[in-house]
Amino acid sequence: MKTGKHIACLLLALAAWLVVPGESQAVFGLFAQKQAVKAVDGEVRIPLLEVEDGKARHYVYKTDTKEITFFLVKSPDGVIRAAFDACDVCFHAKKGYSQDGQFMICNNCGMRFHVSKINQVEGGCNPAPLNRAVSGANLVIKVADILPGARFF
Repeated sequence: MKTGKHIACLLLALAAWLVVPGESQAVFGLFAQKQAVKAVDGEVRIPLLEVEDGKARHYVYKTDTKEITFFLVKSPDGVIRAAFDACDVCFHAKKGYSQDGQFMICNNCGMRFHVSKINQVEGGCNPAPLNRAVSGANLVIKVADILPGARFF
């Protein structure tokens, strides 16, 4: 009976650690909160202010048959980076990426990628790049660039 209570406490503590991460903890992509986005005239527009703090934000674009997830993060050089929440190698695990300071971490294999390399380095376990452009106070992603990412999900 006592062992069951210990296991329950351990599971509760682990769940709290995953949901309420500390500064250096990573939240698994499966549990990361994803904000739903919708397209207007074939474009998804996300206010730049949402990603000014350098913290990765995860988004989901829903089609009739798929949920395509991606993340945005502002790197130290001031560039807002965008990538699918998947890679060519580990996408089958459907675990995505989490952030640890200036690194995005593959939640499947543990490889770390500096945020300044997102959209520059591709292939392997690097986050799959997603085209984007800044227009005024928004980051604009064309649906035509999001849809090919469905293969990961």
